[in-house]
Amino acid sequence: MQAWRVHTHGEPREVMRLDEVPAPEPGEGEVRLRVLAANVNFPDALLCRGQYQIRPDLPFTPGVEVCGETEDGRRVIANPRLPHGGFAEYVTADARALLPAPEALDDAEAAALHIGYQTGWFGLHRRAGLRAGETLLVHAAAGGVGSAAVQLGKAAGATVIGVAGGKAKARTAEELGCDLVIDRHAEDIVARVKEFTGGRGADVVYDPVGGDAYTASAKSVAFEGRIVVVGFAGGTVPAPALNHALVKNYAILGLHWGLYNTKDPAAVRACHEELTRLADAGAIRPLVSERVPLDRAADAVQRVADGTTTGRLVVLPATGAAR
Repeated sequence: MQAWRVHTHGEPREVMRLDEVPAPEPGEGEVRLRVLAANVNFPDALLCRGQYQIRPDLPFTPGVEVCGETEDGRRVIANPRLPHGGFAEYVTADARALLPAPEALDDAEAAALHIGYQTGWFGLHRRAGLRAGETLLVHAAAGGVGSAAVQLGKAAGATVIGVAGGKAKARTAEELGCDLVIDRHAEDIVARVKEFTGGRGADVVYDPVGGDAYTASAKSVAFEGRIVVVGFAGGTVPAPALNHALVKNYAILGLHWGLYNTKDPAAVRACHEELTRLADAGAIRPLVSERVPLDRAADAVQRVADGTTTGRLVVLPATGAAR
């Protein structure tokens, strides 16, 4: 089969190589899946760079979430077992962790439903306790993770402020249903949030960016608000001023969704059932901006790493008869 493999750490476009390799053999408790679609995530770029919390032995295949087909014909969502990641024709995955792909979504959309939407749901509901009528501020609102949070916030009855970089991404955030869109390239985030909320600020801030975005988050959050730290796509890990959190009475909440897979797998399944319900009702739908063939996977990962994409890029292997 064909599989993209990383032979040395570095930028995805430079270190990913399309190889011909044997299909992976499932171990105990595993199944082999034919990959129908593999979503590109920012952690795939970090894996290539050797900067992710998991560092598989070289060479390895990145690709942390797929929609695949079991040998008995079931369409499922899975997290492949590294080193055999999703940018390949076949993967192996934990049989107990397979989730049914929602019928309302095609293969590419189903592949993009899992990590980003689970992260958004746990971050907004389990960690931040978002309530209907509250104001939610989402950074990188036109990106894969941010667009999921926007949709989930709207589904929860929140007023959503989306921050995006540039006119094109701002238009995408508007199309997603944001009640206010702030172009960070042309506008002052803090001033616009305060103006829109009558000086109060946002009740919940969803931040997958870090760096300057986090600085704006701390200045934009309301009294007794909650900042959910999801990641650091901007490349800078902020050092929060805890005295500021103290005098302003807000909470800083970390969210690493992967821990729920091991510590509370029942909650992951319950979340998937809720996401499936929302997808069936048309309340959420992954924003898949491009479906790319397997031979362009390295370029797709690089573009996500560079932050130039809108929505999700999904790789469709040649063997996947995508629906």
